[in-house]
Amino acid sequence: MLVHLHVKNLALIEEIEVEFGPGLNILTGETGAGKSILLGSIQLILGGKTSRGMIRENASYGLVELLFQVENTKAKQALESMDIYPQDGQVLLSRKIMEGRSISKINGEVCTVSQMKAAAACLIDIHGQHEHQSLLYPDKQLEILDIYGKEKIQPVKEKVEKAYKEYRKCEKELQAFNMDEEQRNRESAFLEFEVREIEKAVLREGEDEELEKTYRKLSNGRKIVDALQAVRGFTGYEGSSAGDLVGEALRELSRVSEYDEELAGLESSLGEVDSLLNDFNRELSSYMEDMIFDQETFEQTERRLDQINGLKAKYGQSIGKILEYQKQQMEKLEKIQQYDQLYQEAKEKLCQCEKVLQKNGDELSKIRKEYSRQLEAKVIQGLQDLNFANVDFAISFKQARSCTAAGYDVIEYEISTNPGESRKPLGKIVSGGELSRIMLALKAILADKDQIETLIFDEIDTGISGRTAQKVSEKMAVIGRHHQVICITHLPQIAAMADTHFEIEKHVENNEMITQIHTLEGEDSIRELARLLGGARITDAVLENAREMKELALVHKNTRLK
Repeated sequence: MLVHLHVKNLALIEEIEVEFGPGLNILTGETGAGKSILLGSIQLILGGKTSRGMIRENASYGLVELLFQVENTKAKQALESMDIYPQDGQVLLSRKIMEGRSISKINGEVCTVSQMKAAAACLIDIHGQHEHQSLLYPDKQLEILDIYGKEKIQPVKEKVEKAYKEYRKCEKELQAFNMDEEQRNRESAFLEFEVREIEKAVLREGEDEELEKTYRKLSNGRKIVDALQAVRGFTGYEGSSAGDLVGEALRELSRVSEYDEELAGLESSLGEVDSLLNDFNRELSSYMEDMIFDQETFEQTERRLDQINGLKAKYGQSIGKILEYQKQQMEKLEKIQQYDQLYQEAKEKLCQCEKVLQKNGDELSKIRKEYSRQLEAKVIQGLQDLNFANVDFAISFKQARSCTAAGYDVIEYEISTNPGESRKPLGKIVSGGELSRIMLALKAILADKDQIETLIFDEIDTGISGRTAQKVSEKMAVIGRHHQVICITHLPQIAAMADTHFEIEKHVENNEMITQIHTLEGEDSIRELARLLGGARITDAVLENAREMKELALVHKNTRLK
């Protein structure tokens, strides 16, 4: 469950820390006090979008931290599958928002927003005040059924998805054969031309690099010869060149080296220089003798390079890519030449894929229908608990024209809320308040199925009052026996059921408007109930009414626990 919430520098919140308890946690407060800001901060952990405008004025960053105590085995297994391991049974999710970016962390380790969202989804489920509208859409209705029966539905659904992908792949392969004889002949001729052109070139890997080196050398032959002749003049043995001068210096030194032992070392070093110059000049002469410009070789090299570069421009920027292209075109040519056989094989393969898809789709539909009957009974029971006295609820099935990755099923939730009235789709019958209660019933059912520990309801009381509000409060109390529930409400009937009651308020501090949250106990909780009951003016009668409401709620909870 969610044991600790820390929010800093978000909108009107300077810094708050909340210790949530087990059971039913109720948050109340004046309109505009900051309840939506608090819920929005939790939504950020669930992957909500961030913006600079969220950060409190004059603050450099905003921060949200949620600390969970993980006790549910399924939640632990789900987290471990994401390589997340609770430390001392706890998981800390945090998100820091700065200018143009945010940093998400799980147990102090940086993660992506999607990883954070996936981890949070194992621990907490938020039902916003407008989310129930999504229940009117068939896709959402199917998603709820699949979640309810996911233990058996999910494996088959994955088989359907895999079969559908294979079917679509085969369908595309068959579509590729959609050519008449004239098109095939044209394509065949074109492919044959390309393949022959590359074959005639007799390419080999690395040939272009060798040719470019040769071409560079031949095209710059005159420059090379002129430079080498100058070098030979500087280093040779004619006139005052280096070789001649070093030789003369060596002869002079040899005449006096016998008079001093130290001169022998100098003579040896100079001798090595003379030897190196000799070797250099011999190699230089040999290179220059071989450096004969051959116009025919140059032209052959140039033509070959032009041919290879022409092929590169058409088929790929390297010889390797040209040869790979040739291989691909040969495969295409082979397919065209074997068109009739391959076309028939593709048709048979598509037919087989369709049969597999049909089989898996039928299996998925059968399992969904089994679970739909279970879900219908649970929804009816849940709605009766929420003051739908004569409710009739069913899930209708239709088969789509073609199978998708989700199967063949098109479903619709149908309901009748009055005796003698036939069932009709949700959108044609229910009001906003009724739709809200239906979603509450479904959330309770799914929470029990998935064993999500923490459920958050934002103003689930929208559009309800009186006896219905009392029934909703009793349902929330029942859910709170098995889950941690955090509920934002304006209804005193729901607030009275609180195991822990929080008040959110805003006030001016140091010329700034700030939102704060604190726990209400005893008479403080009674006074807040009286405010919800009586509005601006709280009389003794209203206070007494609030006290009686709190006592009755306590009696109801104790009775249900027995």
